Amino acid sequence: MKVGTVKEIKKYEYRVGLTPDNVREYIAHGHEVFVQATAGEGSSFTDEDYTAAGAKILPDAKAVWDTCDMIVKVKEPLADEYELMRENQILYTFLHLAADKPLTEALLNRKVKAVAYETITDKKGGLPLLRPMSEIAGKLSVQCGASSLEKPKGGRGVLLGGAVGVQKANVVVIGAGVVGTAAMKMALGLGAAVTIFDRDLDRLTYLDDIFGQSIQTKYSTQTDIETALLEADLVIGAVLIPGGAAPKLIKREHLSKMKRGAVIVDVAVDQGGCCETTKATYHDNPTFVIDGVVHYCVANMPGAVSRTSTFALTNATLNYGLKLADMGLEAAVKSDKYLAPGVNCYNGKLTCEEVAEAFGMAYSDLKTMI
Repeated sequence: MKVGTVKEIKKYEYRVGLTPDNVREYIAHGHEVFVQATAGEGSSFTDEDYTAAGAKILPDAKAVWDTCDMIVKVKEPLADEYELMRENQILYTFLHLAADKPLTEALLNRKVKAVAYETITDKKGGLPLLRPMSEIAGKLSVQCGASSLEKPKGGRGVLLGGAVGVQKANVVVIGAGVVGTAAMKMALGLGAAVTIFDRDLDRLTYLDDIFGQSIQTKYSTQTDIETALLEADLVIGAVLIPGGAAPKLIKREHLSKMKRGAVIVDVAVDQGGCCETTKATYHDNPTFVIDGVVHYCVANMPGAVSRTSTFALTNATLNYGLKLADMGLEAAVKSDKYLAPGVNCYNGKLTCEEVAEAFGMAYSDLKTMI
């Protein structure tokens, strides 16, 4: 199979879908690999690195899309890339379709075989390709939130760990999955007082057993969330419904009751956000203020630490990518029941139930199609 990767065009996105080491692996499996010129520069990989690994460098994205049977990316295609996609081409990347109806329609219209990193599962019920980025995003959420709390950046002027004789900042984490747990650990490491919410009592029990009195675990109800928001200096929105739109747990009316200069970091922005006032921002202008509350809503947070993120992501995506290339999508899905949920669009049909529900569109069962 001809496998390719292109330079990401999303604003301030520096990650790349394949590393030179990945290229060697695909070639060892008998595939050809094509890389757009300068695609890896944002993650400190040169064209010479890819050439040494056996890849062929092509001058632009169109040449890669036109040449390859499978495209491996990081972020979802943007509007300028829609016309580059073609029928029966495998697109293997983050998609987050429940927050992007135009992309969903473009993938269906062009009959792309779209495989989303964020909906591939494992035998534990986890999301193994989303996990490394979730961990990084969780850590970054506290790092960026702490910076946004600084007075010159519009925040309350609060240091997370406080100081001798001075109260620590209150950090509220909504969601105790990978993002939330990473954020909780980071906030604890910086000395904050941390409350973490979830509806999974087993998960809360686990965190309580491990971290004990260092944290406050709370069952997620609307009343308790609203109460916690009133005392919060920093709120981390870490809610995830795999493949679906994030629930709006932080309401517009909550903001006017919060502390002036408090910060919300909505990591769920890729799936529409768990705050009603969320709108996607970029690294060059990451925040906006509504009712005195600072919102940090960068939709590709791990892109800021691109080299770390690229290695972490490709470590997780490589084996599934090799399986798709070695066997073809249909045989790969039949052989691996955990890969099947990753197929969001196939032959012009929408095969992710959560996305279909989000847009009121028709859902087709992939099993009946292959």
